[in-house]
Amino acid sequence: MPDLIKLDLADLALVVGLMAIAIGLSAWEKLGLELNLGIATGRTILQLLVLGYVFDFIFAVNNPWAVLGTLAIMLTMGAIVARNRISQKIPLVLPVVWGAILVSTAFTLFYTNFLILQPDRWYESKYMIPFAGIIIGNAMNAAAIAGERLVSTVNNSAGEIETHLSLGANPQQAVTQYRREAIRAAFLPTINQMMLIGMATLPSITAGQLLGGVNPLDAVSYEILIVFMVAVANLLTTILVTRGLCRQFFNSAAQLIR
Repeated sequence: MPDLIKLDLADLALVVGLMAIAIGLSAWEKLGLELNLGIATGRTILQLLVLGYVFDFIFAVNNPWAVLGTLAIMLTMGAIVARNRISQKIPLVLPVVWGAILVSTAFTLFYTNFLILQPDRWYESKYMIPFAGIIIGNAMNAAAIAGERLVSTVNNSAGEIETHLSLGANPQQAVTQYRREAIRAAFLPTINQMMLIGMATLPSITAGQLLGGVNPLDAVSYEILIVFMVAVANLLTTILVTRGLCRQFFNSAAQLIR
């Protein structure tokens, strides 16, 4: 099987040329995106180069504390991004999101590592870090969608919720339907991806493995694993996030906080 074609500095310069074309198209159409595209291009290059050097070191060391430290940083950054998209006014949103992503990621990785892959070392960096990165990234988006949808719906339905409370419903019962709708809204993109994968889309993970010379059937097997890991983690994350947020909507007297 032929080796992967490596990109040298000249090739990378031509790669940056793609973004120069995008900036030129923006200027031609007067979209006003030139500055944003330029900043995004610079940040992408810098962040990925730093990531490459960090992962090169961590993979070489393959130390459990280095792996866990990396995962903790990734988890915290993902939780902060999701919190910012949900709300910064509601108390304890960050701990709720952080805990939900932690539980879903830990559960999915534990199941995969100990029942499916069974590597020689549970902290094998070449499995733990890529899998965790995929799970955390997807769980972060799912948490943000579910949380933002739930918060906005509750804020817009305060009168209806208070009516339920006055008729004897407890806080959880008063927001159950909104919570379910938020979970469905956040999980729908995952279902759509599963429905179309391999037909209308070729996942970037599979494409990367194919470029790396991996046997197509092996690449597809890992993609199935990743898709199912993401599905479970996303659903578990949205369930936990919405449940945690619902507790923040009411005070100790079971009254809706406005």
